[in-house]
Amino acid sequence: MSSITIIGTGNMARILGTLAMAGGNTVEIVGRDRSKAADLAKALGDGATAGDWGAVPAGDIVIVALLSGDVVAVVAQYADALAGKVIVDISNPFNPKADGLSYTGETSIAQEAAKVAPAGASVVKAFNTVFGHVLEKGNRPDVFLAGDDASAKAAVSAFVESIGLRPLDVGGLDMAHWLEGAGLLTMGLARDGVRHWEFALGVTEF
Repeated sequence: MSSITIIGTGNMARILGTLAMAGGNTVEIVGRDRSKAADLAKALGDGATAGDWGAVPAGDIVIVALLSGDVVAVVAQYADALAGKVIVDISNPFNPKADGLSYTGETSIAQEAAKVAPAGASVVKAFNTVFGHVLEKGNRPDVFLAGDDASAKAAVSAFVESIGLRPLDVGGLDMAHWLEGAGLLTMGLARDGVRHWEFALGVTEF
């Protein structure tokens, strides 16, 4: 199984941490507030640990479960502490009305994070089309992932499979822009009550 560090202590950190533990992975939780990280690690159960903010993550796969506006800054702050790691960006850069992306041009949060990541680190975009409440209900949506490093994507794919989901490789990291657009589209479908987009919502009964 995989060794996972989750940077963040919010809802997706909790849900992915829970699934990761159930899938037999090791989990480290890191947050700016170490007490919150420790509380979440304790809630996840035996084997989960809390790490120190800014220290070298224990996990080979580092899931950055933060708001999109914080992702690039945190990757830059960690700098060489992330060398050799697989960095997974799960964020959705929605504008305040959630009817558009927060940036212009064909870039992505994942691509911008890759620009500041240290040598030897690989950035993979994944999980941004997956809703936490969908996972909590027991539905199992597909997980799209994009990245330039085949071995990094293989590692993330193995983790995705360990938590009972199906990974779907959509190509290089430039495809992260389109995945972030797909996240926006998924949000629109959910907001309008559409339940039949099975790949994203994981709905098995209609």
